[in-house]
Amino acid sequence: MRQHIDSVCRASFLELRRAATIRPYLSQSATARLVAAMIISRLDYCNSVFAGLPADQVARLQRIQNNAARLVMKKRKRDHVTPLLKELHWLPVKFRCQYKIATLAYRHFEGSLPPYLSSSLCTYEPSRSLRSSKEKLLKIPKRNLKSFGERSFSFMAPSVWNSLPADLRNLPTLSQFKSNLKTFLFTQAFPQI
Repeated sequence: MRQHIDSVCRASFLELRRAATIRPYLSQSATARLVAAMIISRLDYCNSVFAGLPADQVARLQRIQNNAARLVMKKRKRDHVTPLLKELHWLPVKFRCQYKIATLAYRHFEGSLPPYLSSSLCTYEPSRSLRSSKEKLLKIPKRNLKSFGERSFSFMAPSVWNSLPADLRNLPTLSQFKSNLKTFLFTQAFPQI
């Protein structure tokens, strides 16, 4: 993954430098759209594979998002970035990965997940009648390897999905689920002080 993250970082910082040269001529909203199209889309592309990465690798991706937020808000390099991310309503990279995985897990229950991904997930069905049998849960498989087994989609998706509150997992439509999931993850990423 290091090579892929190196590539994403290189390309993103190049786009940030290019955007910084034209930033004085753009409004804040135009810059936010440009950054979303050129940089944030790179971070979001296949970001579910970033889940479970070592903290130093996630921090490299987070630096890209932090610099993008500073560029949009016209802040200096040393300005604190948490209020900027909060104002832009951008989830940090770690939570963006969880968002993508939880959305894929929801689509498994909805039946719109591609078969090659859906086949790696198993719905939890207890052998006898339990309270949890009425909840939409996924079965967490046994992991083979500590490092890579926990990063696989078949392990990560049930872990993220089962950690969500029951009322969030039982929402009727994907759009409601996405909206409430982002709110839930946003409150986890930026707890009120």
